[in-house]
Amino acid sequence: MFDENKAKRVIQFINQLKHTKGVWHGVPFDLLPWQEQIISDIFGTVKKDGYRKYNTAYVEIPKKNGKSEIAAAIALYLTCGDGEWGAEVYGCAADKQLDVAVEMVEQCPALKKRIKPVMSRKRLVYLPTASFYQVLSAEAYTKHGLNVHGVIFDELHAQPNRQLYDVMTKGSGDARKQPLFFLITTAGNDRNSICYEVHKKAEDILKGKKNDSTFYPVIYGIDEGDDWSDENSWYKANPSLGHTIDIDKVRASFISAKENPAEENLFRQLRLNQWVKQSVRWMPADVWNKCNFEVNAESLIGRECYAGLDLSSSIDITAFVLIFPPRTEEERYIVLPYFWIPEENMHLRVRRDHVPYNVWEKQGFIKTTEGNVIHYGFIEKFIEDLGDKYNIKEIAFDRWNATQMAQNLEDLGFTVVPFGQGFKFMAPPTKRLMELTLEKKIAHGGNPVLAWMMDNIHVRTDPAGNIKPDKERSTEKIDGAVAMIMALDRAIRNEGSGGSVYDGRGILVL
Repeated sequence: MFDENKAKRVIQFINQLKHTKGVWHGVPFDLLPWQEQIISDIFGTVKKDGYRKYNTAYVEIPKKNGKSEIAAAIALYLTCGDGEWGAEVYGCAADKQLDVAVEMVEQCPALKKRIKPVMSRKRLVYLPTASFYQVLSAEAYTKHGLNVHGVIFDELHAQPNRQLYDVMTKGSGDARKQPLFFLITTAGNDRNSICYEVHKKAEDILKGKKNDSTFYPVIYGIDEGDDWSDENSWYKANPSLGHTIDIDKVRASFISAKENPAEENLFRQLRLNQWVKQSVRWMPADVWNKCNFEVNAESLIGRECYAGLDLSSSIDITAFVLIFPPRTEEERYIVLPYFWIPEENMHLRVRRDHVPYNVWEKQGFIKTTEGNVIHYGFIEKFIEDLGDKYNIKEIAFDRWNATQMAQNLEDLGFTVVPFGQGFKFMAPPTKRLMELTLEKKIAHGGNPVLAWMMDNIHVRTDPAGNIKPDKERSTEKIDGAVAMIMALDRAIRNEGSGGSVYDGRGILVL
């Protein structure tokens, strides 16, 4: 059954609130048609006893369509307007959701005089009914025993595992007549996640493959056969496009995505709400090959440069890459890579991996070290000799694999810098390398080993849209590419006055 009065009550409550961000700050929250439809369906559809029919709502929609605002508005209604005494409403792992709710309260005099913020507990207390809205962290083991009236999961796809979801939704609302679990998210990239599990259930219900009368599914996005470059598809996926989303910004994102497979994945995921792979082949070979500008190693003698060292394992390829920063706006970043492989297992690897290490060794692009494991002492002496030719300012190394060699290089007088392999460290220079390659501001001399490794790179994307090389999913070796990215980071961080472009701009967060 549909109770129009119940639906109107929620709509009227939300329309009294105001937006909190950017140019929309202070503007009344007049629900858009798609938002009003969802609110009406969830709160107006009731059972014979008058209580809500739906206790779980799953809304999947691209970014910038106002997810956090609608989630905060629903949280405030469940806390203050749902007629539930002692209502416990929880926002899961989403501090920004509380910030939005607090700002909404600040802009609404009727709520402000009835709500007491307890910020030490990340809680808003509604005094007339002793109800509260509180944001929880991801430590699921502390959440047992809650008497839940409402749960808001904003960006369910960002949940690291299913623990918090299970604790908050399995039995926690049994003592309430009409608990609501409101799940709102953008599509993710992990098909082994709780979010994808719920997504598939929602999809199956929408297609008529499954039936659950308590579950309300909404998915905005493009279908598999849709043309992702067609603006009509963008409007199909984004019901707020033209309202809270500027079409020119979407066009700009699309232009960038056309040139970069990693950004295409992000565009499809975040702008068009498609579930994409966590890892995607990153650097198109033709793009990399266009930077095959001549590199004369002898002309670089005495120049300042920065190095990246990737040891991998003792039986595998070791890579050491020098990056020479441009001295003028007309110059390019120059790449000088070196590779080593154990001599005794090289021919076995050629037969097994079908990679022409022996040809590259004859051509001088790979060096061998005596024995069946990498001779680190030989490499250290080689780097020491390079230090006599080039002014190596810093050597960046993977802190987990090269500790002893780093110490030895430091004893030789080099400045060595530990370099984390997570998104925090790898994302900015990885993104910058693609930009420089597209701008033809890199000169790599056509080194075939490095070109092979660049073609092997798959990148992993985190929930915020940051990328980094993914060694696990890259089908072949990428050690030289990783070493180059580390070297590029140190070169960029030390350009000019010594400040970093990342220090001011920071890591990309969407």
